Amino acid sequence: MDQVRQSSCACGRVRCEGLGKPIFSGVCYCRDCREGGRRIESLPQAPAVLDADGGAAYLTYRDDRFRCISGSEFLKGHKLGDGAPTQRFVAACCNSAMYLKFAPGHWTSAYRNRFEGEPPPIEARSQTKHREAPTPLPNDAPSFRGYPPKLMGRLLGSRLAMLLGR
Repeated sequence: MDQVRQSSCACGRVRCEGLGKPIFSGVCYCRDCREGGRRIESLPQAPAVLDADGGAAYLTYRDDRFRCISGSEFLKGHKLGDGAPTQRFVAACCNSAMYLKFAPGHWTSAYRNRFEGEPPPIEARSQTKHREAPTPLPNDAPSFRGYPPKLMGRLLGSRLAMLLGR
């Protein structure tokens, strides 16, 4: 678990880090991810959240392997509605989307475009049945109309590892 990936907001006040290999590197086209991205992008001077074809790209980490290392006082949570299980955290200093938390999940999905350096390759594109772009779907990774079985398996495996203290 030597690898540390750092992310930061556009102005550098908020810094986060992911420890070790992410659970998954993917792009999601579900309605919530697209709508959440659009809402954040509509904030004043907000950097892009969604990819050119409308997907939200993430690196997903176990909660115990992702943390804010500076500037947490600038993080502001955004929900699509009062009962929404997902909260997107934005650096209010520059309106940069940083990560999202799905409650009661044990993982954090950090926006891929906020990380420094070369991120790992996209492993899959999920929820493509909701994709609205008129362009062909990129063929850089397998695409799934729903959620990839690999993602679901890794989330289950990561939960077990956490329960066993690994």
